[in-house]
Amino acid sequence: MITAVSHAETAAPLAALLPARRGQAWKVGPAAYGIRPNAATSRITEGRRALIVVEQAGLIEVYADRPDTFPVIPDVTVDATGPDPVAALAARVLRTVLPALDQEAAAELHYARGRDAAFSARAGDLQEVGFALIDQGAAVDVVEGAAGPGLMWTTDQGAAWGLWLYGLNPNLTVTYEGPVSGLYGLLPLLLPPFDGPALPDVTSSFTWHLTDRFPQLRAVDADEVEFGRHSEPTGFIALPAASARRAHTEDTAPVAAEVGSVGADLLLAAVTHLV
Repeated sequence: MITAVSHAETAAPLAALLPARRGQAWKVGPAAYGIRPNAATSRITEGRRALIVVEQAGLIEVYADRPDTFPVIPDVTVDATGPDPVAALAARVLRTVLPALDQEAAAELHYARGRDAAFSARAGDLQEVGFALIDQGAAVDVVEGAAGPGLMWTTDQGAAWGLWLYGLNPNLTVTYEGPVSGLYGLLPLLLPPFDGPALPDVTSSFTWHLTDRFPQLRAVDADEVEFGRHSEPTGFIALPAASARRAHTEDTAPVAAEVGSVGADLLLAAVTHLV
């Protein structure tokens, strides 16, 4: 077994950027073993979830620490010399790593204790986000949707948000109806970094405005853009009617949006952008 030689300085600031769950914050501790020889290594934990942070050769790596598994391939790698490597790490962990761990835990619970136990655990995540929204001043209603239970609330700007638990899907689905500008705070947390090159979009003024602001978006047609890729949040933003392109300015255009595969941790980190 390779022994970790020193503490990873990135571990504590990364743990501070990950939201506490059910009042339990992420804690930094020593790694029981080293993954890479002579690399600074630490382990951060929250409940049953654990991540290993490794620093070596100008890179910072994060590995999900799964029981009875020695990690080999990092789940996240960032350049330590980038403009804000800790924020980049946290964004990737929130978008991909923690939702994947939640998905694995839900599958294990379903196998061990059945459908009801798995569903109850995911409903607990929905409730936790709901209380965080209430703490931010949202008036949250519990509703029963066509595919499962959910929460709905309306902002002071008249935008209607929804958060849904669809069947045994271990992650949550977000819906939105309101001015497109109401999504500007959440989208940077949902979208991966743009790695270019930017492609000019001339489909419509609506799609041009959005893809110019967020080049990770892809125009589907004149009234809709989409985003996402495997193992990350995926969704769309669309005009409810073509006439909306002419009746509103770009930022006030009324849209409908839906985003799936969103982890509870990301939503807790983004809660101020949802009210």
